[in-house]
Amino acid sequence: MLVNPATGRELREVPAATEAETDAAIQRAHDAFPTWRDLAPGERASLLRAFAAAVDAHNEELARLEVENSGHTIGNARWEAGNVRDVLTYYSATPERMVGKQIPVPGGVDITFHEPLGVVGVIVPWNFPMPIAGWGFAPALAAGNTVVLKPAEITPLTAIRIGELALEAGLPPGVFSVVPGKGSVVGNRFVTHPDVHKVVFTGSTAVGKQIMAGCAEQVKHVTLELGGKSANIVFADADVAAAAAAAPGGVYDNAGQDCCSRSRILVQRSIYDEFLGRLETAVRDWRVLDPSDESSQMGPMVSAGQRDAVQRYVDATTIAFQGRTPGDPAAEGGFWLPAMVTETSDPSETVWQDEVFGPLVAVMAFDDEDHAVALANDSAYGLSGSIFTSDVGRALRVSRAVQTGNLSVNSHSSVRYWTPFGGYKMSGLGRELGPDAPYAFTEEKNVFIAH
Repeated sequence: MLVNPATGRELREVPAATEAETDAAIQRAHDAFPTWRDLAPGERASLLRAFAAAVDAHNEELARLEVENSGHTIGNARWEAGNVRDVLTYYSATPERMVGKQIPVPGGVDITFHEPLGVVGVIVPWNFPMPIAGWGFAPALAAGNTVVLKPAEITPLTAIRIGELALEAGLPPGVFSVVPGKGSVVGNRFVTHPDVHKVVFTGSTAVGKQIMAGCAEQVKHVTLELGGKSANIVFADADVAAAAAAAPGGVYDNAGQDCCSRSRILVQRSIYDEFLGRLETAVRDWRVLDPSDESSQMGPMVSAGQRDAVQRYVDATTIAFQGRTPGDPAAEGGFWLPAMVTETSDPSETVWQDEVFGPLVAVMAFDDEDHAVALANDSAYGLSGSIFTSDVGRALRVSRAVQTGNLSVNSHSSVRYWTPFGGYKMSGLGRELGPDAPYAFTEEKNVFIAH
């Protein structure tokens, strides 16, 4: 039974697909593949644009579903639905631009082709059900593949509706299917079924390792976007007021349930007290409200289980200061936590090393540039991060030195659909988004023609 995270009230039941139903969806995708692959590029592009238009026409409906099912603020949810539209529109240009190369060789002509893989399985997490789905299915479809998509068990509603919109937009049956169900059933079948030629997974590092190992059995293509423990590095030459005002948005977006969350803040020692004082003001002013409230900046945790998991980290540390929640969470029945800050000087502390995945940020002082880089890199993860400085040379040096896939200077912007996204180390394998994403859903074929 699905539950509204803001109230704890039951929403509706969504039947979980069985292994046989999953196999049937994969078979439909397999059967639909030749026709979709061979469709004229302009026709495939036109259908993707129609799909984007259908999503756009239902933006508010999708946003309200996400507020109800996932607890996202209404402002964020509208952006997320718009992101699906934008990603589809961006990749609708792919079919007519999927070009190969002519490579100079002696004795003939050498040319390359990018050919779609076939059926692609996309496994979506519960934290961003709409955007992360689109990052997988849009470039895969654009490259000529068919897609079966498994939404998270607790947040399937927007994916189901987007699947319906694909059919309403004119995509042929079987080209894009949404299969709700358990990871151990639906997700596992994506990994083990021989007709699924690539798996795209976003979620925990532990599960990602299992999927990677499973895909190895068939030498199956895989893209993994996994955990993060990103650092927000604030140097003494930064605009301290601006950095402190921006910091809550870098960690508390989606209640901290974000693998790009800057959940470690490194502050140069000479400005530490000033920064912390300004951060306290910003955190206490952070608006944790009913997610349907237009002014809400942060909603509830997605589930009781996730709230309790974060609470265990809270209980194991000392909270320096925190914001507010909307009334008494116990009375409301929702899964609420406040925005919270803890200080630490111990890089081995659990709250500094673990991906908490909630509205808790740890702050630590550093001495100089080398110290900041060492502390930032002392992590199993490497997904995102931020650097606040007025020195362009320092910004470039530190950006190159920090072992992470996505960095922002004087901002917390991690993701743009037209730039690549992905992580180092335990944060994943491969890249999503950007101009090259469709090629990750193809095989490159080389053909030599003798004179």
